[in-house]
Amino acid sequence: METRELAVAGALEVVLPVFPDRRGSFRPLYEEADWSGLPGVPPFRAVRSGLSVNRAGVVRGVHYAVPGRDGAPATAKIVVCVAGEALDLVVDVRAGSPTFGRHDTVRLTADADRTRAVYCPPGIGHAFAARAEGTVLLYLLSTPYRPADESAVSVLDPALGLPVPRHPEPVLSDADRAAPTLAEALDRGLLPAYQPPATTVAEQAPQQDP
Repeated sequence: METRELAVAGALEVVLPVFPDRRGSFRPLYEEADWSGLPGVPPFRAVRSGLSVNRAGVVRGVHYAVPGRDGAPATAKIVVCVAGEALDLVVDVRAGSPTFGRHDTVRLTADADRTRAVYCPPGIGHAFAARAEGTVLLYLLSTPYRPADESAVSVLDPALGLPVPRHPEPVLSDADRAAPTLAEALDRGLLPAYQPPATTVAEQAPQQDP
């Protein structure tokens, strides 16, 4: 699969393969070995999925998950548009990350020729703005749903400067409208910590005395 590294460390734009014929096309979405073999992507196994159906003008996010109190990992996700059009945003909310506070965007559509997906590593903030009536995003997620570990920062935080529409006023949930700014969430200890990419076994091995 063709990939592009985004401005947020670990996040990727992925172009999915398309196999057309006279009937239409077939587009493989998820094969565990394919996704786990992408550059910088640790093993990814989808254990949960969902559809987000939206009116035009809806903005959702910036949502993120923290590691579970029982040591369970934070959620990684794959996002694909299956109807309509969305401006998808990834935002680095990981405290200590080299790209902390940065964001990047990908235009997601149900395009017949080039279907794009976004890979969000654990701890990354995700948001989107629906640009068409009936926009549907498909999520594949790596962990079971744990409501206590889900959180958000404000998609309207001026310090983030996210390119979401302001006129007409975006349609937000009450929870998203009340979400703290990134700085407030950092001060309150609400953000996930950045986890550097895993080292190899050889690099982790202790040095032996000569």
